[in-house]
Amino acid sequence: QAQLVESGGGLVQPGGSLRLSCTGSERIISSNNMAWWRDIPGREREFIAGISRDDPTIDIGESAKGRFTISRDNAKNTVFLQMNSLKPEDTAVYYCAAAGTFYSILDWRVRSRYWLWGQGIQVTVSS
Repeated sequence: QAQLVESGGGLVQPGGSLRLSCTGSERIISSNNMAWWRDIPGREREFIAGISRDDPTIDIGESAKGRFTISRDNAKNTVFLQMNSLKPEDTAVYYCAAAGTFYSILDWRVRSRYWLWGQGIQVTVSS
């Protein structure tokens, strides 16, 4: 059964760092475009960062630019989100997701283009 499992979340102080990992079954990571999204209460799910299956091409959402990086290790079936300079407003449930072929860079931010989602992991930024 295809699945994605996130890990690495938790509580961190403002200005700190966390690295989230997303491990996939059945070679999902290596055969799909992968992305990180997050849910903040009261807001729509937000695109954070994506990395393409090929090239790789990387797309970073506005709230993550300059602070977050995305990478992948196909041999380990894992995609990472390195989060630096964390702020209280980064507090959210973070999800990784897999998508098939994109035809436009805009597709990264279309939630319905993703066919598989992890269960989510809590990140809390607080002193």
